[in-house]
Amino acid sequence: MPINEKFIINLQGKSFVTYEGLLDLAHQKNLKSMQVELIQVPTPENKMTAICKAIATAENGVFVDYGDASPQSVNSKIQPHIIRMASTRAKARALRDLTNVGMTAIEELNLDNVNEVDTFEASEEGNFNNPFDEPPTKRQIETLKKLSNTLNMDIDYNNLTKKSAGTLISKMLDEKYKRH
Repeated sequence: MPINEKFIINLQGKSFVTYEGLLDLAHQKNLKSMQVELIQVPTPENKMTAICKAIATAENGVFVDYGDASPQSVNSKIQPHIIRMASTRAKARALRDLTNVGMTAIEELNLDNVNEVDTFEASEEGNFNNPFDEPPTKRQIETLKKLSNTLNMDIDYNNLTKKSAGTLISKMLDEKYKRH
C-alpha cells in the first residue's frame, strides 16, 4: 500500500514525506500504539539538544527509533519547541520503519538551510550555470498547489525559478506547521 501523493513534498528535486502521511499510512497498517520517551532533556551543557525515543507497535511488529533536535538542527521558528520536534522526529523515524517508507520525513530537516545549497554546474563552454535559475519542476508546482490550497493562498507561478519555488515551499511549510 503506497503512501498517498498528497503527503509527498518536493524540495530542490528531492522527495520528502510528511509526518502526517506516515501516520496516515501507519493507521492503514493497523498501528496499535505509539509511545515516546524523553531520553535527554535540553540543557546548556548538551547544547540544548533534546533526544526522544519512539516505539510504534503494529500487527507486523514493534519499531523503535530515536530523534533529536537542537537549535542548530531546527527551523528558527521551531527553536522554542525543541522537545516536541525531537518527539516528532523520533515518531517519524519509527513510522518510516513500520510503513517501509524510505524517504526522509520533512520534519527531520532544518528548513532554514534548505535553500543554502551551493550546487552549480559547469556548462560545456566553461561557464557556471545555477540550476536553480531554471523553471520550477512539475513536482514543485504540484507541491505549491497543494500547499496553497491548504493555506488558502494565491501564488503567481509566472516568474518562479527552482530556487524561488523551493524558498516559497519552505515558507509555506513553516506557515503550515506554525498553524498546527
